[in-house]
Amino acid sequence: MRLVNGGDRCQGRVEVLYRGSWGTVCDDSWDITDASVVCRQLGCGWAGSGPIVLDEVGCSGYETYLWSCSHNPWNTHNCGHSEDASVICSGCKFPSEFF
Repeated sequence: MRLVNGGDRCQGRVEVLYRGSWGTVCDDSWDITDASVVCRQLGCGWAGSGPIVLDEVGCSGYETYLWSCSHNPWNTHNCGHSEDASVICSGCKFPSEFF
C-alpha cells in the first residue's frame, strides 16, 4: 500500500498493489477506522487528529481562499473525523514544502 499525491509519504490518495498494478480504493463505506488502519500499516500514526474547524462550506468557485466561502462559524460543527474532507488536485503550482 502507498499514499500518493500528498505533501509527504503519510498523506494522499490510498493505492494498493494488486496483481502487479497499483489501484485506488473506493470511498464507499470508508470511515475513520479504515483510514486509521492505513495510517498504522504505513507507520504514520493515526487518522483524523486535530480539531474540526470548518463545516457547511459552500463556495461559488471564484473564491481565492477556502475560508472566503460561506461556512458555519469557526469551530461550530456537527461532524466527526469520519466526515473529514479530502481532495486530490490534478496538479500543483508550487512544491509541496510550501503547504
